[in-house]
Amino acid sequence: MPRTTKPSKANTKSEAKSGGGSNARGLTYADAGVHLETYDRFISSIGRHVRRTHTQRVMPNPGGFAGLFRLDYNEHLFQRNYKDPVLVACTDGVGTKVKLAAQMGRYDTVGIDLVAMSVNDLIVQGAEPLFFLDYIAVPVADQEILEPMVAGVSEGCLQSGCALLGGETAEMPGVYAPGEFDMAGFAVGVVELKRATDSLRVAPGDEILGLGSSGVHSNGYSLVRKIVETCGADLGDVDAELDPERTIGDVLLEPTRIYAESIVKVQRRYRVKKVISAMALITGGGLVQNLERSLPEGVDAVIRRKALPTDRVFEWLAEKGRVDAEEMARVFNMGVGYVAVVRPTFADSIADQLQRSGERVFRLGRITKGSGRVRLK
Repeated sequence: MPRTTKPSKANTKSEAKSGGGSNARGLTYADAGVHLETYDRFISSIGRHVRRTHTQRVMPNPGGFAGLFRLDYNEHLFQRNYKDPVLVACTDGVGTKVKLAAQMGRYDTVGIDLVAMSVNDLIVQGAEPLFFLDYIAVPVADQEILEPMVAGVSEGCLQSGCALLGGETAEMPGVYAPGEFDMAGFAVGVVELKRATDSLRVAPGDEILGLGSSGVHSNGYSLVRKIVETCGADLGDVDAELDPERTIGDVLLEPTRIYAESIVKVQRRYRVKKVISAMALITGGGLVQNLERSLPEGVDAVIRRKALPTDRVFEWLAEKGRVDAEEMARVFNMGVGYVAVVRPTFADSIADQLQRSGERVFRLGRITKGSGRVRLK
C-alpha cells in the first residue's frame, strides 16, 4: 500500500550551528519529535493487514506513489464490466468517538467505524464499494497504537467487500498532544447509471424496511461523552443494567455496523427490476431527518411507533443523562441504522434475503401521498 508520512521531505539533519562558530551536532528530525526509524518499522508491520483486502482488481505497483485499481476486469471468475459506470465517492471521520477509544486504550474498533462511515453512505446511492483510503494523524508513530487502527480499517474493508488501496499516517507532534489522534477516510464505489438510486421512484404503497443498528454507531459522541462525564460512570466498569458481560466503554465502542454486503447482494439479485426505491443511512438527525432526505415531494413515510426496536444502550444513555425522548431521537439512530424503501410486491422477499444475510429487519411502515415528510403513528 502506498503509505507516506506527512513530513517526509525533511532531512534528518539541519545545517544549523551553535553560536560561537563551534561544530556542534545539528538538529535532527527526532529532536523535532518525528522518528523516521519507528515510522518505517510501523509501515513494515502493516502489509499483511493491507494485502488481505486486495482482490484481482488491485494492480501491483511496487514503490508507487498511488494505488492502482481496475474498474473493468475480464478474468472469468472475477469478471466485472460496466456499460455506463458512475463513480461514487464519500469521505468522513469517526468524530469524537476517538476520544473514548483513547481513554480506553482500545484502537482496534475505530478503524471499522472509519470504513463504515463512508461505505454506508456510498451504498445509499446504489453503488458497489471498490476501494478505501485512510488518513491517521498522531503525535508520534507508536506501533502498538497504529497497527490495531490499521487492522480495524482492514477488517472494515473486508466486511465492505472493498480494497484498502492506500493511506497516510501523519506524525504531528505539537499539533496532537500525547494520547490524542484523529482519523478520516475516503471511499470510492461504482454504479451503473440506470441502477443508481433515484428518490423520484418512491411511490405510495412502497414498504419501509429498517435494519437494526449495532448500537450508537459513530454519531452523537459529544453527547455520549457528556453523559458519561455528568453521571460519573467509569468506562472500565461493568453496569449490569447496560450489559452484564462487557464494560461500559466496550459497549460504547461497539463498531458501526456495515450494511454493504447485505445491500449489494440484494441489488445484484435484481439485474433488471428496480425493487429498491430509495435508501437512507440513519446518522446524526435520527430516523426522521435522514429518511426525509430520501423522499420526493408528494409522498410521506408513515412509521408505526410500535414497529421501532428498543435498544438498551439508548435507554441507558437517556436515563443516565436525563435526555428527553425528542432529543434522543434527534441525535441517535435509536436502533435503526439503515432504511430501505422497497416495492411492496418484493418486500417479503427482500426482508427474507436481508435476514439471511444476518440483518435484523423491522417492517416500519409504508409510503403514502403527502408532502415529503416522515410521520410517526
